[in-house]
Amino acid sequence: MTEYSPTVFLVDDDEAVRDSLGLLMKSVALDHRSFASAGEFLADYDPDCPGCLVLDIRMPGMSGMELQQKLIEMRAILPIIFITGHGDIPMAVEAMQRGAVDFIPKPFRDHELLDRINGALEDDRINRDTLLEREEVEKRIDKLTPREKEVLELVVQGKANKVIAGDLDVSQRTVEIHRARVMEKMMARSLAQLVRMVMQIQV
Repeated sequence: MTEYSPTVFLVDDDEAVRDSLGLLMKSVALDHRSFASAGEFLADYDPDCPGCLVLDIRMPGMSGMELQQKLIEMRAILPIIFITGHGDIPMAVEAMQRGAVDFIPKPFRDHELLDRINGALEDDRINRDTLLEREEVEKRIDKLTPREKEVLELVVQGKANKVIAGDLDVSQRTVEIHRARVMEKMMARSLAQLVRMVMQIQV
């Protein structure tokens, strides 16, 4: 795995809040970038850049909720922590139902926000690792011949070589050869690992 170097994206229309959040990130050596509006963040957004988004729920122009919706439509996986005023709690609950990882009411303690950010960064790292693994498994499956894909499917269903031979109307020896090639191309050391790989991309 490549080294995980996340950025904390701070989006708030209040300059004083952006400055204090920026100083807090600096104090714990977290890379961060600040934006005064949702539009400014979107113009700079790179889906390949890991990290998390600390987002004010109420902003002029595009609100935090609208930015969240936009990111959902873009299939972004960046975890979102909403910063909310007390009157915004129902909105924050709705944001959580739509996939935000957390919300934190103002005023908040620095250590509380940092705990949530560290949790979100860990979520992001795991999500990105999982996506990379899935993409790798999909690439390996693409290299299989149509017959090998059929054998893979039946092997994963737990069928014995003899049964697979009957299902595909080929000899048991042919199934053994295909099965060996499937294991080799999929880089699977065991049947259990092969099953795990296939289940991973079917989730």
